[in-house]
Amino acid sequence: MQKGNITYPVTGVILAGGKSKRIGINKAFIEIAGKPLISIIIDLFSKIFKEVIISSNQPELYTNFNLPVVPDLIPNSGSIGGIYTGLTRSSFDYTFFSACDMPFLNEKLIRFMLSKRNGFDVIIPKTEKGFEPTHAIYSKNCIKPIKKRLDQNILKIIDFLSEVKVKTISIKEIKKFDPTLSSFFNINTIKDLKIALKRLE
Repeated sequence: MQKGNITYPVTGVILAGGKSKRIGINKAFIEIAGKPLISIIIDLFSKIFKEVIISSNQPELYTNFNLPVVPDLIPNSGSIGGIYTGLTRSSFDYTFFSACDMPFLNEKLIRFMLSKRNGFDVIIPKTEKGFEPTHAIYSKNCIKPIKKRLDQNILKIIDFLSEVKVKTISIKEIKKFDPTLSSFFNINTIKDLKIALKRLE
C-alpha cells in the first residue's frame, strides 16, 4: 500500500446531487467543526486523488471551490446517475465515489481500497448492512452495464455488479482502519447531525 503522502492517478467524485428531503437543508453545507462538510471532503480528496470532481445538478452552488462540477447526464437517476456521469467525465480509469454527507471518511481505509484496485472493476466495502456503494471505487468498465440499467430505469446501484469484476472489502479488513465503521455514517436527519457533532466533541 502506498504511503499517505502519495496522490493516486484516480478521480475522486463527491456525490452532492441528493435532494436532502429528510433534513431539509443542503447536506453539503452542513457545518462540521466550523467548516462546510463538502470542504472537509474536498480537503481529504485533494490529498489522495489527482483529480476531484463534484457531482451536482446545481453547479452554481459550488463555484467557490474551483473544481469541475458535473450535472447528471441522465436527469432524475439518483446516485447511480451520479456515478455514471462521474465515470464518464473522469480523466482516469478508476474513480472513487463518496456521498457528500459522510463526515468520518477514513483516509487509510480509502488508500487501502485503492491498493486493491488492479484487476477489478469495483472495489466495494461490505458490512453487516450490505454493500456500501457510495463509498466505493469503480472503473470505466462499469459505464456500459450502468447505462444499460439506466435505460431500463433500474436505479439500484449494486444491480450491475454481476456483470463486472468485484473486489469486496470485508468487515475484518475495514476494521483494521476503521474499528467503529464510522466511514459509512451518513447525515440524513437532524438526529444524525447531532450524533456526528457529539462524536466530534
